[in-house]
Amino acid sequence: MRGVTGRLMLLDTASLYFRAYFGVPDSVRAPDGTPVNAVRGLLEFIDRLVKDHHPDSLVACMDADWRPQWRVDLIPSYKAHRVAEEREAGPDEEEVPDTLSPQVPIIEAVLDALGIARVGVEGYEADDVIGTFTARAEGPVDIVTGDRDLYQLVDDARGVRVLYPLKGVGTLQLTDEAWLREKYGVDGRGYADLALLRGDPSDGLPGVPGIGEKTAAKLLAEFGDLAGIMAALDDPRAKFTPSQRKRLEESRPYVAVAPKVVRVADDVPLPEVDTALPHAPRDPGALKELAERWGLGGSLQRLLTTLAV
Repeated sequence: MRGVTGRLMLLDTASLYFRAYFGVPDSVRAPDGTPVNAVRGLLEFIDRLVKDHHPDSLVACMDADWRPQWRVDLIPSYKAHRVAEEREAGPDEEEVPDTLSPQVPIIEAVLDALGIARVGVEGYEADDVIGTFTARAEGPVDIVTGDRDLYQLVDDARGVRVLYPLKGVGTLQLTDEAWLREKYGVDGRGYADLALLRGDPSDGLPGVPGIGEKTAAKLLAEFGDLAGIMAALDDPRAKFTPSQRKRLEESRPYVAVAPKVVRVADDVPLPEVDTALPHAPRDPGALKELAERWGLGGSLQRLLTTLAV
């Protein structure tokens, strides 16, 4: 990671293979009949991203823990609706389609054989790995994700943007601060405060009752940030409606803990990895075996051709 000054591309890998799984028909199968639609779809995604955006470095960021206990301790409802099975030891099992789970180890093996850096850190989500790589990067960063939570990392001054897939990865929304201000009325830094106030049912974040997206944006414009909003509650002259004041007062316990849950970590203990985009496979023999066993065909070959260029 040290010395990465060129364009760094960070993949929110699970977000992308979920999209591949639902975007590529499960009739795409290996010779033994195993569905490999997520595997091949992800390879096609990476091929298109490298062709279109020319990163110098690439990291596939992984969820070593999709629902970290330290976040659940602060907000017990965090991602609770996605739990398929609770486990006393180790992370809870996430509810995923039953033909996707077996494809994840194949994806990991193919990335490793290609030599694409793959990083997950125990006790953290991929978002946190992305946040830490972004904080340490010395050059521009492209974050590829279907998760709007990562809009909080957008920073024009540092060249950090989010590439959000609208349809496959052929149509990407290039999210910079101008786009965020037009859409939400906030910059990257303000997006986490907006999300915290508004809440997010998909992540089990309750938000502040009665404070929707537009109201949250207005309050942030008026008071600067979340801390400014909460400090203004102590000023009887501050411009809140009676209902807003009451709801925010009642939500003080939530607001006190939610920032740590909503904001991605930027201090994850990352392993030392070579993030350079590979031009040839790290393990050609293993890659050949994987390609034959899982019938990766043209999807893999096109990516290899693109990487060689």
